[in-house]
Amino acid sequence: MNEQEFAELAAGAALDALSPDDERRFRDALDRHAEWRAIAEADAETAVALSAAAAPAAPPAGIRAALLAQIAETPQEGVAAPAPNRRWTRVVFALAACLALLVGVGIAAVAINGQLNRPASVIALEEIQASSDAEQATVELPDGGSATAHWSASTGTAVLVTDGIPAPADGKTYELWFVRGESAIPAGVFDVDDGRATAALDGDMQAGDVIAVTVEQAGGSPTGTPTSDPFIVIPTA
Repeated sequence: MNEQEFAELAAGAALDALSPDDERRFRDALDRHAEWRAIAEADAETAVALSAAAAPAAPPAGIRAALLAQIAETPQEGVAAPAPNRRWTRVVFALAACLALLVGVGIAAVAINGQLNRPASVIALEEIQASSDAEQATVELPDGGSATAHWSASTGTAVLVTDGIPAPADGKTYELWFVRGESAIPAGVFDVDDGRATAALDGDMQAGDVIAVTVEQAGGSPTGTPTSDPFIVIPTA
């Protein structure tokens, strides 16, 4: 038996598809050729990966046709009757391994894409929550809903999370402010989706700042100062 024949048997063994005679030949070859053990181990690991990657879903369109076409093109000259099946097993095994790799890469790509495309406000909130000096305060609004400010002095960042507040009227937006002494410093605008929002405040927060929200024209206050009374006010000190 040469190495290629052993590789064909190893693929069948990994898939538990050998006849009793081929199983005996495989075991005998494995005992006689320790240098071929890596082939059998690699095939066994691939079979485990294939099993782990399997999902109860229909295969992609065209996979079956492509697989059958590949099998049909596999040369078969000069071999004993069982050999073509073993060769086909090797081809099937290789194609399935490639498919499992593609599925794994696709799943990883989705996960990575999800991580890379997370909103900046969500990342900022996670950084605050991971800080040793993370603080938060919640206010209940008179017309229903709530707002929670999260902040960290060490990172100098603040994030406002709202729940149950109505969307601003057409042509209007919500604007964030750091109220610092007698001054109101604009810190960005935000919209809500189904009453919810997670908005990171622009600029560096300072100790004692009050976080406030007003209703302004779309794009924010044209003067850089509030044009209405704040409906959310959250002291941080």
